[in-house]
Amino acid sequence: MPTTGQTEDEAAAPAAPGPARPRRGVAVAVRLAVVVVVLAVAGGGVWLVTRASAPVASPTTTDIPALSVKAADVKPGSIVPVSAVVAGGAGEGTAPQSAQPSGGDPLDGWARKVAGVTGIPARALHAYGNAELAMRSADPGCRISWATLAGIGRIESNHGQYGGAVLGADGRPSKPIIGVPLNGSAGVQAIGDTDGGRIDGDPVADHAVGPMQFIPSTWRKWASDGNGDGIGDPQQIDDAALAAGRYLCAGGRNMATPSGWWSGILSYNNSTEYAQKVFGLADGYAKSAQQVRAG
Repeated sequence: MPTTGQTEDEAAAPAAPGPARPRRGVAVAVRLAVVVVVLAVAGGGVWLVTRASAPVASPTTTDIPALSVKAADVKPGSIVPVSAVVAGGAGEGTAPQSAQPSGGDPLDGWARKVAGVTGIPARALHAYGNAELAMRSADPGCRISWATLAGIGRIESNHGQYGGAVLGADGRPSKPIIGVPLNGSAGVQAIGDTDGGRIDGDPVADHAVGPMQFIPSTWRKWASDGNGDGIGDPQQIDDAALAAGRYLCAGGRNMATPSGWWSGILSYNNSTEYAQKVFGLADGYAKSAQQVRAG
């Protein structure tokens, strides 16, 4: 969950520990239109309407996705996860649009195949792949990978399935994903309310929200429209994944280098263990996807 100045374990357990998107959609024209939106948003030229998916006050589950993930035994800053096959099967130097055949979205077939070997829901993979392709157009130097976004999504919300939620075809969980109150209790950072409870349902303390666990104030800065509907919704996984990609790529960061990758993940959550868990997941997802391509 991207937050500002968060230290290890301070964010303890939103839908997972973590800090505080153009859709490669149905046709080339749609993809191009969304990329234009992303570029405009990244440049500050467009105001997105943000939306919350009807947050309601409810007990917070203790089933934190990250607890079941093992941290990789790797030294921070030493290496990056193995290079993942570009989302949709495009070549490294291929622009998103030129990889799209007529009739249908290549991300759909790719996501179904990769879902079978990674255990990631195909709908979530589509969002991660879409975000990678969008960032390849908007910020080619960043080289953010869908596998890294998937690693974060697994830790933050089990790919939009936190607390028994089901990720729908529209990219929204069946119930809003809302993390623990950041009220300064044991192991939790204190972040007072910044949104009047509009996004997280709590007018007293902030909560991280959505599949990628954004703090409301951070979402305000990075709100993105990954599915091209003109609305930035932190509960919608295309929007959230693209916002995460933009967040990680900020400041000219190159996520394909050891220094860039570790810096990006630690900016998302300033925890070495968190970053090592993302590393292990991203590395495993990328290797599995390579096997699919080889097959």
